[in-house]
Amino acid sequence: MMISNKITLQDWELTESFTRSSGPGGQNVNKVATAVELRFEAARSPNLAPPVKARLKRLAGQKWTTEGAIVIRAEETRSQARNREIARERLRDLIRKALETPKKRVATKPTWGSQKRRLAAKKNRGEVKSLRGKVSTDD
Repeated sequence: MMISNKITLQDWELTESFTRSSGPGGQNVNKVATAVELRFEAARSPNLAPPVKARLKRLAGQKWTTEGAIVIRAEETRSQARNREIARERLRDLIRKALETPKKRVATKPTWGSQKRRLAAKKNRGEVKSLRGKVSTDD
């Protein structure tokens, strides 16, 4: 399966199993196994670099198993072939997202004006709160 120009997944990395779907299909649902469960052995994949695997694990969330595989289930349509395409497309999108390196955050200082505004807001808020105290009757 082709992911990008540089990354292609081998057949041994992908496993498909078909089960009965709970989706639309009427009587067809009870007879035909249209739901697709696509399993990608991500941790053992030689095509993905370790940082990409780490990002992929974070993005996959609950789809990531303890063995290091990603399990994607598709049962949207009544067609097994279409569900298969949907599952493969989801996996492709997930891997492409993991390939993007996140932009490094550049630390900045707060501006002089923003510091002044923050302190003025704090002072104002303190005054409001001090006015909530008990009223003294020293008259």
